[in-house]
Amino acid sequence: MLKVVAACGNGMGSSQIIKMKIEKVFKKLNITASIDHMSVGEAKTAAANYDVVFCSISLINQFVVKNNRTKVIGLVNLLSEQEIEAKIVENDIK
Repeated sequence: MLKVVAACGNGMGSSQIIKMKIEKVFKKLNITASIDHMSVGEAKTAAANYDVVFCSISLINQFVVKNNRTKVIGLVNLLSEQEIEAKIVENDIK
């Protein structure tokens, strides 16, 4: 099972919305995942414990993950299920 985190500036509204969109897309693609949401500050510290981090493209430079496993994916449109799906496929997330 994949461990995924959705991160936004404060860890409240946007990350919760991203989480719901990711859950919907993973279900559509038949990918099993445990998905959390949190602030970027929390996610920067916790990122190495996750397989995938989703955040706004403007926040992607906040993440420096020192393992080869964690993928950090920046989204232009946080509400776009099509973009989330494309990023999942493009990054070969299974």
